Amino acid sequence: MDQTANTPGAAVKPPLKVLLAGPRGFCAGVDRAIRIVEQAIERFGAPVYVRHEIVHNRFVVEGLEAKGAVFVEELDEVPDDGQPVIFSAHGVPKSVPAAAQARQLLYLDATCPLVSKVHREAERHHASGSHILLIGHAGHPEVIGTMGQLPEGSVTLVEDAEQAATVQPPEGPLAYATQTTLSVDDTAAVLDVLRARFPHMSAPVKEDICYATTNRQAAVKAIAERCELIIVVGAPNSSNSVRLREVAERAGCPRAVLVQRGWELDPALADGLSTVGISAGASAPEVLVEEVVDRLRERFDVTIENLIVAEETVIFNLPRQLRNPAPPRRVAAAQ
Repeated sequence: MDQTANTPGAAVKPPLKVLLAGPRGFCAGVDRAIRIVEQAIERFGAPVYVRHEIVHNRFVVEGLEAKGAVFVEELDEVPDDGQPVIFSAHGVPKSVPAAAQARQLLYLDATCPLVSKVHREAERHHASGSHILLIGHAGHPEVIGTMGQLPEGSVTLVEDAEQAATVQPPEGPLAYATQTTLSVDDTAAVLDVLRARFPHMSAPVKEDICYATTNRQAAVKAIAERCELIIVVGAPNSSNSVRLREVAERAGCPRAVLVQRGWELDPALADGLSTVGISAGASAPEVLVEEVVDRLRERFDVTIENLIVAEETVIFNLPRQLRNPAPPRRVAAAQ
């Protein structure tokens, strides 16, 4: 996005510097999930069913609907028409693929591999006899999916440091896991409390908060003190997007707002300001960031500065059903 000059003869717009935080927007898990839906439609034809929003972004969901995806809340909404059903990037309880198998549905799992890693670690700790303390937000699909990997009663949810100070897990060995999209600082505070109370609690082999969440929060922190306003592009039900807005304010920015589309932003919020920052949650495409910049250009003479704290090169493979060539139809041999 280049600097836009004022139109000759037009009223002079006040200058506004926009700091673009990088990395921002799509992560490898979101990109993989969207590609799974798109390639499933190409391979199997429409409709392709998707249980829950594939990622938390209405723009993405509506774009996939236009291509032939049908979004449902539960498997009982999927007809027995031979078409595949896809599980969202957030992961699902084990009961969901089991129900799909019982109905002989063809299903594709778009769970982010880093969420699957949390699932496998929770299973490993459970198999060793540990009770799991899961740090996360009640009701979030990722938390529901992680808790659903283990028998009921095997996991205790801890949402914040206050709960960490009072939680009473069963006697015996403990281990912890976390939702992948949490605030790095908030999670550290929760873990400080838990470790003080349960010093022998086992940890993941590698921290569960994903690289993309960590990088996006670090990028927002890097621009926060230089900005008088930070705009986070993302959905209100997107955990990582909401965390970015919170991180911005805690890191020294006087105000941070969350918007889903450019037209939602009131550009007058930047009146009298010299520097505004923009970031985007991991499920928000770059085109929506461009919408926000264009919205600001309506009122200001915008100059752009990119501030990048990390380069991301992670790519996740598609499920084997989409990597392998379609099997040839079998023809009965002549008798």
